[in-house]
Amino acid sequence: MTAYQPATALPRDLLGRDDVRTAIAAHDFGTVFRIARSEAGISYSKIAAESDIKPERVGALARGHGSVTTFEKIAKIADALRIPGDMLGLAPRAWESITQPGRPPVVSAHTITKSRDGEDTVRRREFFTASAGAGLAVGLPEFSQISTGRRIGRAVPDQLRKRTARLRRLDDFLGGGDTYRVYLGEQLATKRLIRDCDYSEETGLALLSVLAEQAQQAGWAAFDGGNHPDARSLYEDSYQAATRAGDTALAGNALAFLSYQKISGDREAGIETARTACRTAGPDAPPVVRALLHERLAWAYAAAGQVNGTEQALNDAETALNEHDGMPQPDWAAWVDHNELQIMTGRCWTELRRPLRAVPVLEDALAKYEDTHARDKSLYLSWLADSYMSAGEVEQAASTARRSLELSAGVASVRPRQRIEPTLRRLSSHRELPAVAEVLELAQT
Repeated sequence: MTAYQPATALPRDLLGRDDVRTAIAAHDFGTVFRIARSEAGISYSKIAAESDIKPERVGALARGHGSVTTFEKIAKIADALRIPGDMLGLAPRAWESITQPGRPPVVSAHTITKSRDGEDTVRRREFFTASAGAGLAVGLPEFSQISTGRRIGRAVPDQLRKRTARLRRLDDFLGGGDTYRVYLGEQLATKRLIRDCDYSEETGLALLSVLAEQAQQAGWAAFDGGNHPDARSLYEDSYQAATRAGDTALAGNALAFLSYQKISGDREAGIETARTACRTAGPDAPPVVRALLHERLAWAYAAAGQVNGTEQALNDAETALNEHDGMPQPDWAAWVDHNELQIMTGRCWTELRRPLRAVPVLEDALAKYEDTHARDKSLYLSWLADSYMSAGEVEQAASTARRSLELSAGVASVRPRQRIEPTLRRLSSHRELPAVAEVLELAQT
């Protein structure tokens, strides 16, 4: 069979270059597009047509504005430029089995498999979809392959926890709209294991702990995608499972998630739930867990306008982080560090309308934050833009809001746009300024 070779296919010598490989691995497609045009003569218009991306979007990416984070677009770019799947963290593309002699046929990521109980599942496809966006190598086994037989041993919860940790990395790059079904599928599959299999009491408690962890991740994805009822239900399920497992750290974190949801409706209830979260985890919880829970308590106080409570909770979070002695911490909290604490500090001072305190810490923290974490950086930039407005720095606020909008383009999360909207409304009274007019126009596209 003769393989179709698009006019946008990158020459092999370019694909082998270190700078191109680095850009591809980082999903820095703007750099790839620039090199393709300057050194291979591939026009932006051709790339746009073959990748199904608007020409102006290709040009913006090439100028360093924005990023590509959804699976669909990454896969189309891979196919258009003939970038092998393993360079991007995708499964091998279908065309690779045709263009590379001797390579075994590739099973489509859209193939539907059967689970042990006969239910159709698209978990393999979903995992391919999600893992591509995060640049992860696809190497996890099907869930049904983890367990063999009705009786399972202590190794199974350990395997599931490692699998959950790997899947959690998707949240660094994708929004909840892309990951929710993946995380929910994992949680439901663990529920079936608990229901249908035989195991010792020790293994059962470990399975409940994994289930609590998975429910939190699925709940977070639901929240990020704007599905608040499902998020609340999953957080409540997580709390119950963690409590039954005797995992007080996870139980505390489930309550912290519930507090985060309550803040928008009943701030006092949000504060009390956040306090309960800290008490539930207790003083013996790992340092990063205590830091995380006190950060969320600080946010609850800030949302309620309580300065003293905010400062105390932030100090408690810093104290906990300073106790971290380098020992392994739970993967679900391992992302909490001093830079994350700076960001939360800036968010809190923004909420309390203290821009002189918020701007320096946010600027410093965001300078260290990679654009590849598009959703989170977009969110954090929205707080910085908000503080610039409060400080009367309108043009700086507009520039920062523009950057937030560019980063969040294509991310399957409702939160960045929701968070930047109040700042855009405040900016609208200054639309005579060119920088403001530009960002307001961008917000309409």
